[in-house]
Amino acid sequence: MYRAIVLNKTESGVEAKLESLDEQALPEGDVTVRVAWSTLNYKDGLAITGKAPVVRHYPMVPGVDLSGTVEHSDHPRWRPGDRVILNGWGVGEAHPGGLAEKARLKGDWLVPLPEAFDLRQAMAIGTAGYTAMLCVLALARQGVRPDQGDVLVTGAGGGVGSIAVMLLAGRGYRVVASTGRSGEAAYLKGLGAAEVMDRAELSSPGKPLGKIRWAGAVDTVGSHTLANVLASTCYGGSVAACGLAQGMDLPATVAPFILRGVNLLGVDSVYTPMERRLEAWDCLARELDPERLAAATTEVALAEVIPLAERILAGQVRGRTVVDVNR
Repeated sequence: MYRAIVLNKTESGVEAKLESLDEQALPEGDVTVRVAWSTLNYKDGLAITGKAPVVRHYPMVPGVDLSGTVEHSDHPRWRPGDRVILNGWGVGEAHPGGLAEKARLKGDWLVPLPEAFDLRQAMAIGTAGYTAMLCVLALARQGVRPDQGDVLVTGAGGGVGSIAVMLLAGRGYRVVASTGRSGEAAYLKGLGAAEVMDRAELSSPGKPLGKIRWAGAVDTVGSHTLANVLASTCYGGSVAACGLAQGMDLPATVAPFILRGVNLLGVDSVYTPMERRLEAWDCLARELDPERLAAATTEVALAEVIPLAERILAGQVRGRTVVDVNR
């Protein structure tokens, strides 16, 4: 038997419960993992509350991330005792996920745990930190350099935003952090932000073009915020977009693209090819400050996850939340 959070669809919506399951309930896969840690992401909050059609079928174990130790493997790359990470690949959406004590998965989805991290730190990073690294790499590939001007991070108090601030500051960028929580200024400056701005400056409908304010940005918010970020990006600058906390719409014009040559870079973490996953985790292992990561991390037990889902959607969860699935 193993414990897991299980989602079921009912007439009144999605019902989430902590249940004990027989190992026969594990899905198909060639690697069985004893899960040590998982994490709570914004997407997990959407799945648990049913506020967006994240889950493809029910019942479902949510959790897009996990770290743990291989118990059994029929895959040539993995052996019992190997420590592994999983991010994305539809896990927690179409395939039972990481908010459980055990998981059975496809070995092709797994990444080896970098030597720089333990299993808990890997989930303090999780999909949020791995996505943040993909965004930073996208900006770098597009030629955004620290000497070109400020770089903005929207939704900076959240998981992706917090780690994006750390990574960009560590690379020498002057980081402007946008947040709707005024009390988080000290926290964000502790992560490396040089300046903190109120998200209200960006969240309302704006002009097609605004005053140039930054050379690049990591946007986790979407909607009017992303439109305003694009409108104030410098000539040839780039914006890496990876989130939709404000909405999936983009009420913008073509003006930033055809008058300033601004680049909008879409960043997906779920189905990123393995080569780029390994590159991102290698960069995280070399660049992420463990003390700053620890300062942005809160730990909870598996039984505490369900009530936290509403809070993460309401923007009331700061930084990263790791889940000890065995308590």
